[in-house]
Amino acid sequence: MDVFEKVKGNKGPLGQYAKEADGYFVFPKLEGEIKPRMMFRGKEVLAWSLNNYLGLANHPEVRKADAQAAADWGLGYPMGARAMSGHTRNHEILEEQLAEFEQKEACYLLNYGYQGMVSIIDSILDRKDVVVYDSEAHACIIDGLRMHIGKRFVFPHNDIENLEKQLVRAVKIAGESGGGVMVITEGVFGMSGDLGKLDEIVALKKKYNFRFLVDDAHGFGTMGETGAGVGEHLGVQDGIDLYFGTFAKSMALIGGFVCGDLDVINFLKYNMRSQIFAKSLPMPCVIGALKRLELLRSQPELKHKLWTIVEALQTGLKAKGFNLGNTQSPVTPVFLNGTTPEASNLVFDLRENYGVFCSIVVYPVVPKDVIMLRLIPTAVHTLEDVEYTINAFSAILGKLNNHEYNRDTIPTV
Repeated sequence: MDVFEKVKGNKGPLGQYAKEADGYFVFPKLEGEIKPRMMFRGKEVLAWSLNNYLGLANHPEVRKADAQAAADWGLGYPMGARAMSGHTRNHEILEEQLAEFEQKEACYLLNYGYQGMVSIIDSILDRKDVVVYDSEAHACIIDGLRMHIGKRFVFPHNDIENLEKQLVRAVKIAGESGGGVMVITEGVFGMSGDLGKLDEIVALKKKYNFRFLVDDAHGFGTMGETGAGVGEHLGVQDGIDLYFGTFAKSMALIGGFVCGDLDVINFLKYNMRSQIFAKSLPMPCVIGALKRLELLRSQPELKHKLWTIVEALQTGLKAKGFNLGNTQSPVTPVFLNGTTPEASNLVFDLRENYGVFCSIVVYPVVPKDVIMLRLIPTAVHTLEDVEYTINAFSAILGKLNNHEYNRDTIPTV
């Protein structure tokens, strides 16, 4: 079969809805400055779908630093990969400050979080090693594991009893092969909002010999007393061997980082193919990240404002009877029962008639006949935004229960 004929005939579980969904439910265009109220298809909407937890995307000091860095350096400098000609003192300074903030010996910058996690797994593990990972791990972890040619075992989400069973198997196999064991999970799970049981996993290191890699993309900046993440929040930051974070959430920027022991970070510097063979993070992103990290550390009120909104939104939705699952973080999923056509009609109504924009998640990401509306609160939302949204959600829930969205087709937009 012709490869192109194959993809034309099978568009995938999401692509099959492209004709009806493109530009509205998928690939929507939010326009204007990044803030709670933006423009969508010519109308103002209250946006709850932006990974801008601390409101830094349009913070005046950030805008000034970004603009000045672009004026001083342009978007091209430094030109080349870090190992060849793309290395600067500012890159090193950012790494030093991130390592200090995360209470680790060393840090290495990553051009992109997704790409970085794939490459970390690929470079650290070889065919003799065994990896054990959470079933709800992010796609970047799953894609990294697809490149691992050794044994891998999955444990049901946050099931520590099952994890221990997998560790017994993994340690036995690694002992026979002469390899090691790596456990991988997330700090904050980005869809459900619940926390990885990092403290219970770290406690297992007393019984089993393994290393621990944590993806804390949504926990960096939002969790812990200083914002250092879920490890700090649970008091086990020193038990995390490799801490991975991204600039794409709390920092509202491009890029990421990994922190750990100096010798391990040096290994990654010389072996991560995604960094060795890719252009260095541009200087405006580095300078911009330095400014964002400075504000994260010096203005704890940003995180406090975020959590004021988080608690008001989640408490208010629960009081109205909404199911938020087990979220323990700013990520706010709202679970409803309904078909994919009902979900699309509901979201269309929410956006067009109530002016509320949030992300919609349906099968196959969640089980069939489950609708998940995912809200991302930020420090720049207001309590008035929260009240309005809760009232809008109550209205659409009433319509859903009255079967007003029960049509067989997805609205064409």
